[in-house]
Amino acid sequence: MPVEKVETLIIGGGQAGIAMSEQLSKRGVSHLVIERNRIAERWRSERWDSLVANGPAWHDRFPNKTFDKCDPGAFAPAGQIVDYLVEYAQQVKAPIRCGVEVTALYKKGDSFIAETSQGVIEASNVVAATGPFQKPIIPTVVPEEAGIMQIHSAAYRNPGQLPEGAVLVVGAGSSGVQIADELRRAGRKVYLSVGPHDRPPRKYRGHDFVWWLGVLGLWNAKAVEPSMAHVTIAVSGAEGGHTIDFRNLAASGITLVGRGETFKDGAMHFASDLAKNIAEGDANYLSMLDAADAYIAREGLDLPEEPEARKLAPAPRCVTDPLLQLNLADAGVTSIIWATGYALDFGWVKVDAFDDKGNPLHQRGVSVVPGLYFLGLAWLSRRASPFIWGVWHDADYLAEQIAARG
Repeated sequence: MPVEKVETLIIGGGQAGIAMSEQLSKRGVSHLVIERNRIAERWRSERWDSLVANGPAWHDRFPNKTFDKCDPGAFAPAGQIVDYLVEYAQQVKAPIRCGVEVTALYKKGDSFIAETSQGVIEASNVVAATGPFQKPIIPTVVPEEAGIMQIHSAAYRNPGQLPEGAVLVVGAGSSGVQIADELRRAGRKVYLSVGPHDRPPRKYRGHDFVWWLGVLGLWNAKAVEPSMAHVTIAVSGAEGGHTIDFRNLAASGITLVGRGETFKDGAMHFASDLAKNIAEGDANYLSMLDAADAYIAREGLDLPEEPEARKLAPAPRCVTDPLLQLNLADAGVTSIIWATGYALDFGWVKVDAFDDKGNPLHQRGVSVVPGLYFLGLAWLSRRASPFIWGVWHDADYLAEQIAARG
């Protein structure tokens, strides 16, 4: 089979790959996008049924296209996000070839050789646009022989897929809190393991938190180092969007526990850090209100005051008298959902471009290996890098580098 030659190969047909294609097209750089499954596959097959975006539609988008099927102030469901990305790929005429999986990428002289399920592709430049959510992390804490169903949040779809009984949800980010609340609404007994997190207000003084992060310059917060971890944010666009307050979750019937540590003799053991984690989340929340108030005063804005936002209810009993161990059988827990994030998986890249932990060595997405680029990763250049409204900034920068390289 003959080797196909392209100038620039983009690996990944999600938001990063589409954004990269648009920016290269603007500069007249010939390229090909390959996607192992379908456009926006993770939004299709690795999200739960009721998932909606965590930011309003006016914000969570590319600059050149609005959400036609969603009110600007509403939160787009996953299906609409898929449609949006497919339509945007068509709008920018992205040359995407689906159903092509890269099994290995090598350096050969001044070029790269990509071995794929459809043959070999040789490219002068390669952009790895496979995103930050590559390999679901399931801690090896509870052994399979414990007889508990264990799935990652990426595999969760709805309460009906779980066996009857109580559920332990591990993780205090967007996925963990939304799934725990959905299970509670479905009548399940839920235990939620809460670790360190940021907790912004859903909305404050008439504006969504995404607006505040923008005007306060927080979306543009620079990466301190290329391998900074993704920030765990407890925020929700579900049920019309609301501020996450763990006190409210506890009041609704969810039992909060600290970080999961060990499993022994049928019991899950938790750290005694629950109160600390919630207090630090509160501090993060209040600091954002302080910053917003200061901005309003400084800019002389006429925005409604919201003193109620600073009133926090007393800590629930599960926080003041925390549960440090839970016998799963006695509690009727039949399943665990690990909302514990993702790891990078670049094992297919056979190039010396990574540190000893497998993190790409790069500056703003430009690899230490000439001609290789990374896009869509958490903190690639700034806080907004892995999100749809931020990835195009990085794509613009990388396209400039690729065009200059020739």
